[in-house]
Amino acid sequence: MQKILRIATVIITCLAVGYMGSLVTQDNIPTWFAGLKKPFFNPPSWLFAPVWTLLYIMMGYAGGRIWNKIDTQEAIVKKAFLFFLIQLALNSLWSYLFFGLHNPMLASIEIVVLWLMIYETYIQFKKIDKVAAYLLIPYLAWVSFAAILTFSIWYLNR
Repeated sequence: MQKILRIATVIITCLAVGYMGSLVTQDNIPTWFAGLKKPFFNPPSWLFAPVWTLLYIMMGYAGGRIWNKIDTQEAIVKKAFLFFLIQLALNSLWSYLFFGLHNPMLASIEIVVLWLMIYETYIQFKKIDKVAAYLLIPYLAWVSFAAILTFSIWYLNR
């Protein structure tokens, strides 16, 4: 039962972080964001919420799997989970930089750091649980796309 509770706790935490980021995002989509020039590959706005929800669930499940290894691999789990928490904080920060501060340039810089922290989290998770690491690959791919999109929006609106 403890293993399920750990996984559920991390999933709920990831979803809560996503929700906090969405609070600053939602009000700015029909106003500020709607007025920006966007590249031809910009997806429709309705697509972001379901994609992020799925990614947060996968991320949380991966993090929960890692947490469940704490009894047998304490030192490496703590290190991996630290990277996990850092990338989660950076994930939320991006929304505040881009949508809250209306600063695509700063968000472009920050998303590179976010990508690096996700990649390092993947590397650390892979040492502990390959399934947990593989669950981060769609997240890494989506943030790669989001980085290109962020840079493009900054470039088109500078």
